[in-house]
Amino acid sequence: MKSESSTKSESTQSNVSTQSNVSSQSSASAPSLVLGDVEVVRVVEWQGAFAPARSLVPDSRAELWQDNEEWLAPHHWEPESDSAAGAVQSWVLRSSGRTVLIDTGVGMGRERPGSPMFHHWQGDLLGGLARAGIRPEDVDVVVNTHVHGDHVGGNTVGTEGGWEPAFPNAQYLIPAADDFHYGPDNGYGGGTGRPDDQLMYEDSIAPIHRAGLSVLWDGAHRIDENLTLESAPGHTPGSSVLRLASGDDRAVFVGDLLHSPVQILDPSCNSCFCLNAEQAVASRRRILERAATERELLVPAHFGGAGAVEVRQEGGGFTLGRWAAQG
Repeated sequence: MKSESSTKSESTQSNVSTQSNVSSQSSASAPSLVLGDVEVVRVVEWQGAFAPARSLVPDSRAELWQDNEEWLAPHHWEPESDSAAGAVQSWVLRSSGRTVLIDTGVGMGRERPGSPMFHHWQGDLLGGLARAGIRPEDVDVVVNTHVHGDHVGGNTVGTEGGWEPAFPNAQYLIPAADDFHYGPDNGYGGGTGRPDDQLMYEDSIAPIHRAGLSVLWDGAHRIDENLTLESAPGHTPGSSVLRLASGDDRAVFVGDLLHSPVQILDPSCNSCFCLNAEQAVASRRRILERAATERELLVPAHFGGAGAVEVRQEGGGFTLGRWAAQG
């Protein structure tokens, strides 16, 4: 690796989304690293504390955070307020002559009344990409690891004619199970009564279908010789991971399989947003075991700090290895 430049209640979800944006900061840089023949560019829109720690990860013990304060603080936990910290960010892979964008953040000006933190959020994904030298028309593939508002909101941009694809030349890879679950045929989220699910689908997914740019996949989907998508359900029905294998280097982009490093130390702990608790735990353990065995760099969607870390097996469980070095 070479460095370069169990559905939870709506009240619990509301507690997470209404945390104030303390210690927030936008990144004006685009750090990157090289894995084999693939350049990985990180585009950070926001970093900070965003939720009470055990509202975000309800089953985690207070001691799990306190005993690991030395490395959790400040990028993953703010002890003074007992708040989980993280990032809204996307990852760009330059692979086999193509530009692949993993997740698109919250977007700009979205109606998200059920998620106050993201309601009318003014994200700057396009600005972050521009600072990395990437124009919207340069993106060849958009990967939505799953269909949640903070992963698909930047799929589209608002125009006088409505919502249009933000990346007009891209193929959008969307998990088929999530497209069904959050789409109209399933009552926009299985009839849970959450208005954000329908708003999200109609402004961020439906326009991609209308433009003929969507590709629905299930099980596994090969992007190129270096990149493969695999299903890892539980967080959502179609949650997925993207595996990178190039030369001797390995990485796995795990979306929301993990929201906090404490879930590496105790994989039985789900986030409050995991729809199927048992499935989510099984997927998390399976992905962590392979990451440790094959020395894959683990790249979750929302980790702050370095954003990516090695995982080791220890005493029948897992521990953290080295954090990624990014220029």
